[in-house]
Parts: sequence; structure tokens; C-alpha cells
Amino acid sequence: MSLEYFTTRAGHKLALSCYGPENGRPILFMHGGGQTRHAWGRSAAALGDEGWRSITIDMRGHGDSDWTQHYKVSDFAADVQELALAQIHKPVMVGASLGGLSALLANAGEVGEVSRALVLVDIAPRINAAGVDRILGFMAAHPEGFASLDEAAAAVAGYQPHRTQKSDSSGLKKNLRQKEDGRWYWHWDPAMLAAFQRSREENDPGNDERFYHAAEILTQPVLLVRGAQSDVVDEAITREFQERIPQARIADVTGAGHMVAGDRNDVFTEAVREFLDSL
Repeated sequence: MSLEYFTTRAGHKLALSCYGPENGRPILFMHGGGQTRHAWGRSAAALGDEGWRSITIDMRGHGDSDWTQHYKVSDFAADVQELALAQIHKPVMVGASLGGLSALLANAGEVGEVSRALVLVDIAPRINAAGVDRILGFMAAHPEGFASLDEAAAAVAGYQPHRTQKSDSSGLKKNLRQKEDGRWYWHWDPAMLAAFQRSREENDPGNDERFYHAAEILTQPVLLVRGAQSDVVDEAITREFQERIPQARIADVTGAGHMVAGDRNDVFTEAVREFLDSL
């Protein structure tokens, strides 16, 4: 794995972890809001070992990427589009939550479709408002940070009670930063959360057609990987997605919630691998 940086036309840098051969067919992994590129590490490494050029991205305002103060979904989508166009080959995109919506909009720009195939990870053009509110509530719950990594791990475990294996506190070092006061804070721009909260007030995620406008013009293969216990993409939303995007495949992951790759990584990776083999 190598750490690289991509500089956008606007001048801000995105941190990338790259796996596999440099001349391999590229796969871009975009995480959800509040996460980092490390959410995909195991899946990206496995596919890199199989010859793919797996590239995991810290979205703007997250992890080791620059903070920009501009956090509309269209801003994230512009970054994704630029990175896709910079690849030697048209990439496959894998996007969870915020990353999936960004991938949809990136493919709906004036330059046309910038990926050859799309994997949406527990995200659809229409989503459950209650699930969105739970995510934002968790992100906003600890502005004062955590006294220790174990305290942060306990907070994550409370947010994901369906997980039988609780979060490893040492692994959270990739998502937290310790400041001079000795406390640990999530490694994302607080201004981004405020932007997400404003967007939630202005747009009803259960009645927002702009993402279906992007999805319904896709001609590329599409896979929706849904956590069977997700509170963001429920069965009714999945049925609508199948009806409106008839070329899409659906993979339900038993025992997984919204954080599918973290909940059942082996099952998730196998679902993506089967989809890639079919291209």
C-alpha cells in the first residue's frame, strides 16, 4: 500500500491509499460521511492482491485530506469526477452513503459517465430520513471529544449494537486525532457537520428526486449492496430502486447495518468480487 495525494483544480489535496499494480484496472472507493479511507482497507487490499488498482479516498474534510469549507454533495462529486477522469482507464466506483451519492452526481455531469461500473453501498437515490438523522446525531454527539480510545470505542459500540464483535479501540486511531488537551476527536472538519445539518433541514431525503435524476440516466452496470439491518435503505426503498433502475443488481448482506463493509467485510468483498467478475 502506498500513500499518495491528488490535487484538484481548486487546489486542495485528497489523500489516497493505493493497493495493487499501478497498471491495474482502477477501483475508486469513497467512504461515507464522518469516515475515512481506512474503512475500505481490507477490501481494497484483497482486490489489489488480485490485480486491481484499488484506490481508497479521504473525501474533502475527512482524514488526511484538506478542509475546504465547501461541503455540498455537488462539491464532493466534483472531486470524485476529477479523480476518475485522471485515471488511465475508466474506473469502477464503490461508494458508501455520502460517497455513493457523490458517485451518482459525478456520473451525471456534462462530461457524461466517468465510471464503467458503480457499486452503491447501503445508499440509494431515496433514503430513510430517520436513518440519516441517526447518523447526524452520532456525528454531533461528542463535540468535546473522548478521554480515551476505549471511550470512543464504547460510543461506536452503542451506535452499532447489532455488531457481535465490538470495535477495536486501537483501530480507531485511524479515525481520531489526539489534540494538545489530550482528548481524542473525530478527524473531520466540524464545519462539514454543520453543512450536513443545514442540508438535512433544507432537503427531505425521503422525497428528493435529484439523485434519481442522476441514477436513471446511467447506462453502466450497477450493484446495490444493502445491509439487511440497515435503517437507511429499507426494503421499500430497495424495491423502488429495482423498479426505477432495472439494470441494477441487489446484494443483501445478512447481519449488516448501514456500515456494511465494517459489519461483514468478507461477505461484502465477495459480493463486489462477483460483480467485478461479471463486467
